[in-house]
Amino acid sequence: VASTKKRGSKKGNGTLNNNNNYQKDVAHLNDENVKKSVSCANLSSYEEQALAPLQGTNGKIPSVKNVTSSTNYPSDGSPKRVIVQASTSELLKCLGEFLCRRCYRLKHLSPTDPILWLRSVDRSLLLQGWQDQAFVTPANVVFVYLLCRDVIDGDLVATEHDLQATLLTCLYLSYSYMGNEISYPLKPFLVETGKEAFWDRCLHIINT
Repeated sequence: VASTKKRGSKKGNGTLNNNNNYQKDVAHLNDENVKKSVSCANLSSYEEQALAPLQGTNGKIPSVKNVTSSTNYPSDGSPKRVIVQASTSELLKCLGEFLCRRCYRLKHLSPTDPILWLRSVDRSLLLQGWQDQAFVTPANVVFVYLLCRDVIDGDLVATEHDLQATLLTCLYLSYSYMGNEISYPLKPFLVETGKEAFWDRCLHIINT
């Protein structure tokens, strides 16, 4: 009986020791969790302190609206498109002024002179029935300007006759590319008696 009591007492003591160890483990884990939670709290407070210098002088964080207010973009964020519309008369006037500036050696050239040359050819083709509608339109005037810009050299144009010959050659090529008809007569575009110089200018412009 005595031995049985001793064994029972040892068993009871072992159970108590196990319970004590378990409680110690639980207490240790709780302490670790508390330390981790405190460290996380310290980390969050540190991040807030690190972000503090981003504030403005008045204590407010600058908004995106203030930064981008100088850019005039529509609500969708894309840049604005500027569409310029000009009439045929306005574009012809610009072309005439351009030719006057480019051909600086022609002191007596007026901006209206190139306009008269172009309209004279257009009217002649209308009256002769070579075209049903006027060719001189805003789009075609721009095409003529692009050719003149690349072809006409102010240093080489010595007379108004030279300018008229080159301009009407550019006009003929514009008719060939942009016109509604299959072909056009050469006579309204010629300022010389022969055709060889005209065709030479055409080939020069095409190869430029």
